Order: sequence, then C-alpha cells, then structure tokens
Amino acid sequence: MDLPRLEEDLPYFYGSHVFMCVNVRPAGHPRGCCTEKGSLELRAYMKNRAKEAGLTDVRINASQCLDRCERGPALVIYPEGVWYRFESKDDIDKIVRVHLVEGGRVAGLLMEND
Repeated sequence: MDLPRLEEDLPYFYGSHVFMCVNVRPAGHPRGCCTEKGSLELRAYMKNRAKEAGLTDVRINASQCLDRCERGPALVIYPEGVWYRFESKDDIDKIVRVHLVEGGRVAGLLMEND
C-alpha cells in the first residue's frame, strides 16, 4: 500500500498563491460583500503591482466567498494560509512588499482568528 506523500514532497506551482474575495451579494445584505468594498478593483491593482515587482512565481486569483464577509475585503495567501483584510491601494502595496517580496507579515492588516 502506498503511503500519502509528505507535504514537503508535494509540488508547488507558485511560491505564493493569493485568493482575493470578489463575491457579490445583493445590496443591503447583512453580511455585506467584498466586491462592494472595492475588492475587484484592488485585485486588478494587486496583479499589476506583483507584475511590476517581478514576482513571476506569484498567482493572484479571484475567489468567491471566503466567509470573512464582515471583516473584508478578505484575501488569503498560500501555502502559509495567512489572512489579510485590505481597504486601499496602500494596503495592497504593503502586502505585496512586506509579504510577497520580503517574506514578512503586515501586522496591522492580519485577520485575527476568533
């Protein structure tokens, strides 16, 4: 019987894989939605900033609901599984520079797990 592969044996197609919520809910929905908070435009901005930074091993994907609606807009970066909230181009610039380029964390934008 073959044993499951260890995580370190699994191939990673990207150094970092970013999922940004662009879910849409009806206007006035009690949970809100990330798109009405600007996530679609900020995703396009993040893609451009990553490209400008020369990050060829980073993939930035649109995602449907990440179930952090009240805290969003939301994004998660794998393989680390680090969650951020963001509201502006400045926030995106910090995430690209500190997390994706430098390998750190943007403490003021991290989502708490509560």
